[in-house]
Amino acid sequence: MTATADTTLTESRTLPRLRGLLPGWYSIGWGTALLVMLPVLAVLWLALFPTENIWPHLASTVLPVYIKSTLILMVGTGALSVAIGVGTAWLVTLCNFPGRRLFEWALLLPFAIPAYVIAYIYTDLLEYAGPLQIFLRDLFGWETARDYWFPEIRSIGGAILMLTLVLYPYVYLLARASFLEQSMSIRDASRMLGCTPWQSFYRVSLPIARPAIAVGLSLVSMETINDFGTVDYFAVKSMSAGIYDAWLNMGNVGAAAQIASLMMIFVVVLITLERVARAKSRQYTSADRYRTIERYRLTPTRAWLCSLACALPVLFGFVVPFISLTDMSLAHLDQFSDSDFLGFATNSFTLSSVTALLAAAIAVVLSYSKRLYADKRSLQVAARMSNLGYALPGAVLAIGVIIPLAAFDNSIDSFMREHFGISTGLLLSGTPFALVFAYCVRFLAVSGGAVDSSLGKVTPSMDMASRSLGANTLRTLKEVHLPLIRGGLLTGLLVVFVDCMKELPATLILRPFNYDTLATYVYQYASDEQIESCSPAALLIVLVGIIPVILLSRTITATRASR
Repeated sequence: MTATADTTLTESRTLPRLRGLLPGWYSIGWGTALLVMLPVLAVLWLALFPTENIWPHLASTVLPVYIKSTLILMVGTGALSVAIGVGTAWLVTLCNFPGRRLFEWALLLPFAIPAYVIAYIYTDLLEYAGPLQIFLRDLFGWETARDYWFPEIRSIGGAILMLTLVLYPYVYLLARASFLEQSMSIRDASRMLGCTPWQSFYRVSLPIARPAIAVGLSLVSMETINDFGTVDYFAVKSMSAGIYDAWLNMGNVGAAAQIASLMMIFVVVLITLERVARAKSRQYTSADRYRTIERYRLTPTRAWLCSLACALPVLFGFVVPFISLTDMSLAHLDQFSDSDFLGFATNSFTLSSVTALLAAAIAVVLSYSKRLYADKRSLQVAARMSNLGYALPGAVLAIGVIIPLAAFDNSIDSFMREHFGISTGLLLSGTPFALVFAYCVRFLAVSGGAVDSSLGKVTPSMDMASRSLGANTLRTLKEVHLPLIRGGLLTGLLVVFVDCMKELPATLILRPFNYDTLATYVYQYASDEQIESCSPAALLIVLVGIIPVILLSRTITATRASR
């Protein structure tokens, strides 16, 4: 008891002196949070005070359509994602069947494919002039579309299916992690009380996993709201498409900001509901959650049905699109040496690399500030505020970024014209800086989560030992903490890099003139019904996206031993 008290006293005496060497850490934390909140405040300001208020016109014409379509997309995609994600997560965690170890990580592979890419591919495969319908007409002797019925892929139902195929891994990932952490004694008790495996799942495992499922569902819903490429290609009038239409087609930024504000309300409601669900479903498990999992032994028929249930999402969510892209890319291998293609790839890799490094640096500074000022509640709140960018749809974020940057550019240009007679033009807006800023705001939470997790595992005694050897806070961070958290830091870097490679809505709006990335290049060609021409670019995006899938799979598999 005395040793503990002495340690606490020593730490309380050491940290203030340690912090005092660099008092700017506290200001940096707050400054980062305010910088991230700037786009949100800009959107709200413009929505409340637009130069041309057409809100009454929007509310009486297109807005109800936008809201209805968005709600249908969210409900449909969310329901299917939960059904697939929870079902497959429970099967691979608690049942033995052929291919189980393969499906543990293969079910995450659709993460690597952007929603707009899979939409382009399946449209090419399933439309009237596609190979499937041509095969059916040849097989049955049909001559025109009036001779048979085939579901329309370019519809809101088709958009729901496409989004589900790439978004269900959010639910699968979190549900499986929850099932792995659950106590085996609870399941054994339910079986002793006469529950069948299904009843044990429904009455015990599912309620315990409900908070994790709620988080996964909220992520799916937010990604559904954010999607632009799929809904635009399928002509679904969602709010994301409405923002793009109001700004770039109607030329009314105020109307776009008003629709964006409505989207933010949707996001806030989702986050609130998710937190309420977690608060009301708080569960505690015993220490034997580290006991080796004993899986159910199934009959051969049921075992193969489980394999089929896990194979279908992987087949349609990754295998078919990947094979199609690879096949189309083989006919366009010359693009990999084309100067335009190399330029688009260079833009994507440069933007993603710079953003990943900046986001990692900001995350380290912010997490370290929280560590030094753990007793400052205001800084902890500011740090949570800095993660709001991830909840903002890309189209909303684009508006929030361009408003303050354009105001800054106009102010500098006006000042220079008035005093020196020269025009500075666009310094920040309309440049790659705007894209990097938007990416950092949106994906800071990803990098910050990885850094927070790693830094939290470093004992405070390391700080005190470093201080006793004469090191200040900056040297301690450089020589002690960074080497210890490099694993989490690398994970955050890779995930942010891949997310930036796939990002489309904000990139379409903020990119400089005649400045394309692989994502915008794919979107432009696919929108013109030329998916084959952009297949190498789409394939490159998918290949890069496989990297975090492998990392995620290894992370959740290592949480518990199994047999």
